[in-house]
Amino acid sequence: MNKFLLVIVLFLAFSLTSLNAQNFSTHKVKEGETIEEISLKYYVTPFDIYSLNPDAKNGLKPNTILIIPISKAQKPKVTVTKDLQGFREHKTKRKETLYSLSKEYDVSEDDIKKYNKFLYSNTLKKGDKIQIPIYKITETVEEVKTTKPYTVLPQEGKWRIAYKFGISVQELEALNPDMPEVLKVGEVINVPNLDTEDQNEVDEKYSYYKVLPKEGFYRLKLKLGLEQDEIEVLNPGLKESGLKDGMILKIPLASGVGQISMDDKVNLIDSISDFKTKRIAIMLPFRLNRVGFDSVADTKRSIKNDPYLDTSLDFHSGVLMAVDSLKKLGISLKVDVYDTKNEVSEVSRIIKGNNFEDVDAVIGPLTSRNFEQAASELRAYNTPIFSPIGTNLKLYDNVFQSRPSDDLLKTKIVNFVKTDTSAANILIVYDSKNVEVSNELKREFGRAKQVLSRKNKDGKDEFFVTREDIENALKPGKNIVFLETENAGFVSNVTSVLASLIRKEKTEEEEAREIVLVTTHANGAFEGEQVNNTYLSKLQFHFATASKDYDENQHKVFIKKYNQMYNITPNNKAVKGFDLTMDVVLRLVSSDDLYMSVKNAPLTEYVENKFAYKKQLLGGYFNDTVYLVKYDNLSIVEVKQ
Repeated sequence: MNKFLLVIVLFLAFSLTSLNAQNFSTHKVKEGETIEEISLKYYVTPFDIYSLNPDAKNGLKPNTILIIPISKAQKPKVTVTKDLQGFREHKTKRKETLYSLSKEYDVSEDDIKKYNKFLYSNTLKKGDKIQIPIYKITETVEEVKTTKPYTVLPQEGKWRIAYKFGISVQELEALNPDMPEVLKVGEVINVPNLDTEDQNEVDEKYSYYKVLPKEGFYRLKLKLGLEQDEIEVLNPGLKESGLKDGMILKIPLASGVGQISMDDKVNLIDSISDFKTKRIAIMLPFRLNRVGFDSVADTKRSIKNDPYLDTSLDFHSGVLMAVDSLKKLGISLKVDVYDTKNEVSEVSRIIKGNNFEDVDAVIGPLTSRNFEQAASELRAYNTPIFSPIGTNLKLYDNVFQSRPSDDLLKTKIVNFVKTDTSAANILIVYDSKNVEVSNELKREFGRAKQVLSRKNKDGKDEFFVTREDIENALKPGKNIVFLETENAGFVSNVTSVLASLIRKEKTEEEEAREIVLVTTHANGAFEGEQVNNTYLSKLQFHFATASKDYDENQHKVFIKKYNQMYNITPNNKAVKGFDLTMDVVLRLVSSDDLYMSVKNAPLTEYVENKFAYKKQLLGGYFNDTVYLVKYDNLSIVEVKQ
């Protein structure tokens, strides 16, 4: 045997020894054997086998050794029966014992004694003639399936069920090829056939995290701040199985970064249980006292010139659409609409002059100072109040901040970059107003290079960089570039320079170079008229956002109905009015109250917005989920993680 083959044999020997120590076994493929037959034999799924033996996807070859994970699924019950067929005579030789005879003839020592009763009181001697029983052995194997049907319970999404049965989300999807994205209560799916005591319980005192592709313990330490042994203690069996793509990990609640509520969508329409009339109040700054009603032209002019009225009308149109949809679901609603006039005093007058004790929920006011006044006064009634657009609000215990915070948006994009193991280089391009942001990013990414906007002789930003400024900071391979600015001209300058520096293919002189543009604060500058969307698409511009653009194919009914009612397509303010009203009312009719709905509905999603409320330790509730999107072929699409 040559040295190469010897090394291979030794490697396999050590590998198999290691695998056996880690709850794995091996299987030698027989002629004609299929992956389905092998999975049934070992009570695992084909996905389990493929994950450890990726080459098996190309077909099974006879005598190939497969690595098989030891399953926790129920093993079949085997019943053995023995029928006496006769005897064979044996004359004992020197040194023979009952033990050696039992091994030679594959019978037990008790069976030999049973038909040679003198052996109960005497030892076996040379020359003894004894009868060895001959049995016909029959094994009856009770068939046990590797999977079983499971009925989806309230609050359960894919990740909860995957965690419950100790598999990854991908494995759950492999067991259920036609499973929808959002599971409905009462839906029946396939799960591993585990006993109840082997199932995991979701503990609300912890957060949960879904392992990303190619993610190891080092990346988890950077993202979650947890050492490998800390993660393994919280997740028994992880040491044996190792990390797998899509695996669900239990993590401390304080390590909420990257938690997986995003995958736990709940369709509240399937959970409606309370058909009593609900009363909600809408508080918006219409400022109708300023509207000119003398003519159609005067009214149109008022709408055009008053941003508060314009926004309120758009939002209210979405509310009306939601009310209509909810009534078609059989939900009885009483809706009170108030004009706050964008005045704190008017907010107080409205609350004091009307009976808010019977109001189940309030949506609005829009502006922070008016909202805080309303929230403060409604605390006396414990009336839940939802802020449509405010961020960094004072979270009284009755407050629901529906718009995610800017910090959450920033964290989302930073974590996205952290988990990208293929990035060869990180670059931060910024202007003087964003020095603090740039330095924060530098602390997160120690090896990142910083490029500041060029300045004039007075030390003020000129909002441009040269090709040389950028090119000198780039490397071959994948470069991720943070652009931190609120200046549209600077965005235009930087994106055109970056787009010109992409090299898709390697040449004899130069290495290939990929550039991905990101920002921690997507603002109007990136939507400026001078900004070329072709460059943004070429740079795969990634950013985090509180709401995504709706999919016209997915939401045809909503768009068509809105267009029929208002002769225009809905804008993001109208969609927010629809989404927020739908969510508030559906939470009311599917839980004991809105506060309980936070637990019962970890994540809901509608046309453009999703809601995953978390409670502040001493205060109210904030929306803890955002979208990660990117420019792709001149469209903005969601990035699935």
